[in-house]
Amino acid sequence: MSEQFSLEGHPFIPLHNLLKVIGWCDSGAVAKAVIDDGQVRVNGEVEVRKRCKITAGQAVSFAGQEVVTE
Repeated sequence: MSEQFSLEGHPFIPLHNLLKVIGWCDSGAVAKAVIDDGQVRVNGEVEVRKRCKITAGQAVSFAGQEVVTE
């Protein structure tokens, strides 16, 4: 089952910030490293752009966890 994350009126959140805000990574540096390593998927596809704009309705997964933005 997926978690939900609200963008709270913002049009997007950069991928590395999302990983940090939801607590999957302890810091931005760790978030950037796991993205560089190809461990993060957006809508089922490996994403290596650290500042990829995550918008409402996208699913992000990492380490067996998934979050859907709204």
